[in-house]
Order: sequence, then structure tokens, then C-alpha cells
Amino acid sequence: AQPERGVSAALLQPYDLLYDSAVQAFYNSDYEKVVRDMEGALSSHREVRRTKVRCRLRCQDQFPFDEAFSDLRFFDVVLRRAACMNRCIEEKLGTQSRHKVSEDVVQDFNRRIPYNFLQMAYQKLNQPDKAAAAAHTYFQANPEHVEMGQDLEQYKDLKGIKEEHFVDQEARPHQCFFTAAGKLYDKGDYDGAIASFEEALVEYYKADEECRALCQGPQKFEDHDHLRYRYSLHELVSDHFTQVLHCEHECVRYLATRPGRLSPMENYLPLHYDYLQFAYFKVDKLEEALQCALTYLLFHEGEEFMTDNVDYYRGVLGHDGKPQEVRTRSGLERRGWFEDFASSQYYSGICVGGPLLYDSVLLVQNSAALNGRQRVLLDHVISEEECAELRHLAHTVTLAGDGYKGRMSPHTPNERFEGATVLKTLQYGYEGRVPMKSARLFYDVSERARRIVESYFQLNSTLHFSYTHLVCRTAITGQQDHRNDLSHPIHADNCLLDPDANECWKEPPAYTYRDYSALLYINGDFDGGEFIFTEMDAKTVTASVKPKCGRMVGFSSGGENPHGVKAVTSGQRCAVALWFTLDPLYRELERLQADEVIHILDTQSLWDQSLTINPKDEL
Repeated sequence: AQPERGVSAALLQPYDLLYDSAVQAFYNSDYEKVVRDMEGALSSHREVRRTKVRCRLRCQDQFPFDEAFSDLRFFDVVLRRAACMNRCIEEKLGTQSRHKVSEDVVQDFNRRIPYNFLQMAYQKLNQPDKAAAAAHTYFQANPEHVEMGQDLEQYKDLKGIKEEHFVDQEARPHQCFFTAAGKLYDKGDYDGAIASFEEALVEYYKADEECRALCQGPQKFEDHDHLRYRYSLHELVSDHFTQVLHCEHECVRYLATRPGRLSPMENYLPLHYDYLQFAYFKVDKLEEALQCALTYLLFHEGEEFMTDNVDYYRGVLGHDGKPQEVRTRSGLERRGWFEDFASSQYYSGICVGGPLLYDSVLLVQNSAALNGRQRVLLDHVISEEECAELRHLAHTVTLAGDGYKGRMSPHTPNERFEGATVLKTLQYGYEGRVPMKSARLFYDVSERARRIVESYFQLNSTLHFSYTHLVCRTAITGQQDHRNDLSHPIHADNCLLDPDANECWKEPPAYTYRDYSALLYINGDFDGGEFIFTEMDAKTVTASVKPKCGRMVGFSSGGENPHGVKAVTSGQRCAVALWFTLDPLYRELERLQADEVIHILDTQSLWDQSLTINPKDEL
């Protein structure tokens, strides 16, 4: 084997000292020293990490835990492995105590703070190409940094700056290959996607091994004072390995989380095999497709849609297969594709296309016709008479910005936004400000929509309301010339859309508990206001829906369905907006209160206007 090329222990300076020196140089306006010491700090940080990984993996291989397990043998391996690690690391880096750094410095490097200093230093030294690279690297982990985003836009306009200058110098290879593979897959380049997904898996398992190796070392013991309480040797060892196991478990989350995000990509590792089995199917490599499908089932045993896929492959091939070798067996959620070659329409493990429940309701477009997944367009959900009654109701009960903390224009200053909830409408009915029949209609219509969505997507558990809103958007006269904004910007309903990363992050402030959404339109006599679905880039429109009375669009609420509303340029656009959840813990409180009111109305026959209920008590 070729000898490894390492950095001399005598030359490798601790990265926290270099970092501190670079920060001091920045405040002294010595930008050349900033660059020299900050680049040195980053290099030292990488070398410390690489050395720890190499030494720990080498020592684990040299001193394995064998099957002949006993207390003495266990402690012998632990001590020999620890001595091996210490000796190896100190040969490469010098005394380990020199490279211990504070938690604050560790966090700064995790947040890529050094690249912020580098960007400003390179800018002062008139090296815009390197400044752009540093700025881009920092911004990937700090997408909320407004000033850095503005700086990046300015760099793009500079002469001589090219696209290749905007490189993430801390990019994780497994995530880069996965992103590239997804783009090739979406373009229909299945051979290219296969190569990239397979490379992504190689890099993933390599990164997983390195992450777990970094867990082998001194651990932090919160709320434990071992010197004071004199724990026994067995208790100390047990506590140590408990911490190591917890650290290794967190590697799964770490590897699936993009820089700058709080939550991991859902179903990250199994998703590789899901994509691969379909890509292999598309290029007629069914042996490999069966392998990947079986591997997916190691994560989600018994998953119906993938089990169907396995049966299909076995039937065509005439024999069984074996899964690919897998080193970790953790997964998060599910995803499917069976609609692409089966007569039924499948996606996300759910067969869609169930009964519409009402004779008048007409299926206009399914997911395929809308160029997406878990989407549906229906007509005649409500009648012309019901639309007219709801429009009249909206003109009476809706208030500016209702539901958006009183803001008159929560999405655009060029339109007036008004809304009302079910409970508020029923309260107006009690007070005699609107006919109770109309208030009841709003409640009944939303329930009708919920039942249709639940049935069409064939959900095997109850769909609950998470928010119900009667909303109107009105074009403001005199503010429509040269409009280039949207009535409602492109977004997803349960995650934060990140077009640059081609991801949707399921974390606050997004309403992460929302599972399905629907919009029921009650008029179409206005200009603009088309509902649009887009790709994850928030630009490429995949489907457009022109609202009209009784038309309803329903869809799953995740990143698979980015959507928005085009500008309303004339007139008023009204609709019943509905969001649903499968988790009863997130049921809409106002809806539960409205249910009680409706129950009282039904049981006490109050339609003769002889009201005996105090609305303040019931509402």
C-alpha cells in the first residue's frame, strides 16, 4: 500500500489559535493575514478530523470485538483500542491536548463563520472570485442571512465572475450526488440517474462510517460528576458506550440534514433505493430493480406498494433476488411510484382515485393530467345557488386580514385580503347579522369537501380539519399596472420551500402537521387569479387552474406540490380554503367548537328562529 501523505505534527497548528489570530487580524484590517490564518484554520480543522477518522477506523480493525466475549476480553480490547487511537493520533498531530477547542469555536466552524470573514477579506483584497466562493459556502449553511444573499447577487453581476466560482467548499459528496441524481431522474435520464444514485450510496456509507468513527472518543456526561460520586468501572464504561451509541444514532439524522437546516430530508436513505428500483425498471434492468426494491423493504418491511413492485419483478423474472448490502437500517417515512406502470394510480404508498361520494361531482383531472402527484381537480362540488349564497355571505362576514393577524395585505400590497372562519360565521348567524342557513352552508360545504378529499385519496384514517377559511382577494384599483408579483407567492403548505436546494424543509414556522389541502372556488368573474402548481424551483409551472363556481383542487400538502396564485388584476376572487391533518392532536379548535354548535342546532330544532342559546356561552 502507498504510504499516506500527512501533515507534519510540528507544522499543524491548532485551528482555534489560527482562527483567533485571523479574527484579530480582521479587526486590525490586515486582510492578507486574515486569509492566511483563516485558510490555515480551515485546513487544520480538516486534518484533525481526517486523522481522528483514520486512526479510529484502523484501531477498530486491529482490535475487534470477537465472538468469544467475556468481561476480561472486553476490557482488554477497549484498553488496547484506546491506546492504539491515542498513539496513532499523537503521531500525526502531536499532543492531543493542543488540539482541544472550546464549544464556541466548534459551533463557529459548524456554522461556517470562517467563510464570512474570508468573504470580506477577499473582497478587500480585490479577489472577487474567491470572495464569491467563500460567500456561497457561508450562505449554504446560513440561508437566512439577508446581507450575504445580497452580496451574492452583486457578485453575479461582476465582470469575470462565472457560475463555477459559486462552489460550496464544504459540500458533502453524498448529498451532491443525490441532488444531481434527482435532477437527472426528473429529466428522464435514467442511466445518468442510476450512476449518480449509486455513487451517492457509496459516498453515504463512507460518510456514515466516518461519522460513527468520530463518535469513538471522549464523551460529555451531562449532570454527571464522576469524580465526586465515585462511579464504579462498569457504570463508567456503560455511560460512555451509551453516549457513543446515541452519537452514532444521530449520524443518521446528521447525514440526511442539509447545512443550515434543522430537520433531515425525510426517508433519505431508503429514497435512494426507491428511485433506483424505478430507474432500473425504466432501462429494463429488472434484476437490479428487484435488488433495490428488496433493499427498500429492509427499511419499510411489508410496505404495500413496494411489495407489489417486488411481486411484479419476481413474476417477470421468474425467480427471487437478494437485497443490496445495507449497513444501516433506519428510515423515516414512505414514498411510492406504482402509478407509473400499473393500471391504478399510486403515490406515497396510497392508492388514489377513490369514490367521489356525491353524484354531481365530476373528476376533471387526476395527478397525471395535472403533471404531478397526489393532485386532483373536480367540478360541481357545490351548485350555482350555493356559490351565490356563499358569495353573499362572504361580503357580510369577511374582514380585512382576518386569520393573518389583521394585516390587510398579507401576501401583496396590490390586493385587499379578507377572510372569515366557520365559528365566526356561526356567531354572526346567532347574532342575526347573516341568515343561519347561510352560516350553516359554509360549515356543511367544508365538511363535504373534507369527505371528498378523504375518499378520493383513499386515506385509511380519518382526515381532520386543521384550518377552515372563507377568503376573498380583491384587486385594488390603480395598482394593477405593470404588476409582476403573485397574489400568493409559491409555497408548500407543510414545509419551507427552498428552491435553491431543491428541497422543502419540514420544520417551523411551517405548519408541519398539515397533510392535505383543498381550495373550493365560489366564483370566476374576475381577471387573473389562476391557481398554479410548480416544480420545486418555484418557477416552472406544471399545471394551471382557472377558478369557477363549484370547482375544487385538492392535493397533498408537502414539497411534492408547490403552488401559488397568480395576481388578481380585476374584480374579487373568493374561495373556501381548507387544510387537513391526519393527526387528531392538531384538529382545529374552532372547528371542534363549531361542531358543538351544530350539534345543538340539530338536536334542539332551532331553525324556527326561537333562539334560546347564549352565543357567548357556546362560542
